[in-house]
Amino acid sequence: MSSPELVNWLSQARIAEARSQALAQGCPLIAVLEDLSGVAPDLFVEGLGSLFRYPVKPMPALSALSAEFDVLSYPECIQRGLACGTDAEGQLWLVFADPFDTELESWLACRIARPHRSALAHRDDIVAFLARQEEQLRAMHGLSHEQDGGTSGDEQIEDITLARINDDESQVVRLVNSTLYDALKLQASDIHLECDAGCLYIKYRIDGVIVQVGQVNGQDLAEQVVSRVKVMAELDIAERRIPQDGRFKVRVKGREVDFRVSVMPNIFGEDAVLRLLDRQALTEASQALRLDSLGLDETSISQVRLLASKPNGMLLVTGPTGSGKTTTLYATLTEVHTGQDKIITIEDPVEYRLPRVLQIPVNEKKGLTFAKGLRSILRHDPDKIMVGEIRDEETAQIAVQSALTGHLVFTSVHANNVFDVLGRFMHMGVDPYSFAAALNGIVAQRLLRMSCAHCAIDVEPEQELLHGLGLNQLDLRTWRFRAGQGCGVCRGTGYKGRRAVVEVLVMNDVLRELIASKVSVARLKEEARQSGMRPLRLQALEWVSRGETTLQEVMRVIG
Repeated sequence: MSSPELVNWLSQARIAEARSQALAQGCPLIAVLEDLSGVAPDLFVEGLGSLFRYPVKPMPALSALSAEFDVLSYPECIQRGLACGTDAEGQLWLVFADPFDTELESWLACRIARPHRSALAHRDDIVAFLARQEEQLRAMHGLSHEQDGGTSGDEQIEDITLARINDDESQVVRLVNSTLYDALKLQASDIHLECDAGCLYIKYRIDGVIVQVGQVNGQDLAEQVVSRVKVMAELDIAERRIPQDGRFKVRVKGREVDFRVSVMPNIFGEDAVLRLLDRQALTEASQALRLDSLGLDETSISQVRLLASKPNGMLLVTGPTGSGKTTTLYATLTEVHTGQDKIITIEDPVEYRLPRVLQIPVNEKKGLTFAKGLRSILRHDPDKIMVGEIRDEETAQIAVQSALTGHLVFTSVHANNVFDVLGRFMHMGVDPYSFAAALNGIVAQRLLRMSCAHCAIDVEPEQELLHGLGLNQLDLRTWRFRAGQGCGVCRGTGYKGRRAVVEVLVMNDVLRELIASKVSVARLKEEARQSGMRPLRLQALEWVSRGETTLQEVMRVIG
């Protein structure tokens, strides 16, 4: 029987007859139909593909797929009898054996948000494909154990693999490990475990916005989850009345990932926040990290490069937590690093690994603070220094003196804008004249979410937002307002990816004289505008006018 003949053979009456036999025998409909047809397995699958208009994946094509257990876990694939993988072009394929299983189609439609194509394969081929993947998972699991045995030091690094998550008997350990694994898969920057009355909410911060992804019911189970995190971070699980900070490492897919943990008591128990730091991914990204890869406009890039090319002085990057200050500093360092200068950094922690750069991690437990490390760095004959963050008066004083004695200092400080930085340094007791003389320029930045290119459509702006941003008096006929409607690519948020928007204050003699004279902020702002500084809000609204982001996002991030 050929493939066209098999299509004609698979009539409604034949399928109904086979379904009756399948119910009586307690076996799948697809197996009964194959037995009744009497054709070879490959011809049977080809006939089903023609009937249901699905492409067919024979065993060679199936073997060529790269398994994507991040999309569908290995246990789910085993349970549902399907294969999930990408081909050489990066196309995601969901391959199953039973096109009569309508429940499977509904489950996949709800489970998979990523764009994909479906195909048919023989059930024996899918079983063979999954068995091969299981062998590879076990091999990776064994390799991880070998790596553990070869590590030196007292630090224990736990492996988190799909196989271990599935096999772990402890519900709490399985829940915590799967939470960490999913956070990495979704590229979250933080995990929030929020304890409420009788439950625990699990939330991720993705693209700067907190999204709830799960809920654990039961006070006892919620406390056990937080206690498990405290055990991993080597914190005191018996102490629940004061805040605690710690950190731990796990190994996922052969790479180490750091988690910084902050535990805070509340009226219902304890909340925990875990900051993710995937060093290997960041290091790989840093190899191509440059200012133009951050999405900055050409004017800002030119200004930052000018400030970074100075032989000495201080370049300050400021902004709230999570605004990308460290990434901007690394991108600047990468561009100026020619191998002819000695570059030393002191950071807490070291996030990106830069080749041929001496990078020192802060270790306050051992007495290595920013201030003490910076003093030692100055005796190491550096040309350029990066201080991860200025937090106290001593570090600020040393950084300013370093900039005045022939070093180029890159550093960051928490402030809302370029003018708040001046107040921060004055508050830390830095002499205004010395600070003005040392300062080359200040970069203030934010991260704005971009509208999803896959689902963005033209929209009418809200008059209330236009009025709030002072745009209601402008001619907006040339503006193109666009907003994402939510799709699988952007996980229903309407936004996909973030870009940095910055304002750059380049110091000149007039500004230095004004800072040393302690004039008002209003006078400084007036001079900065006259010298060409473009405010954050102005640049963000230019993105809105081109349809790249929304008024709501500008209001959320900048105000």
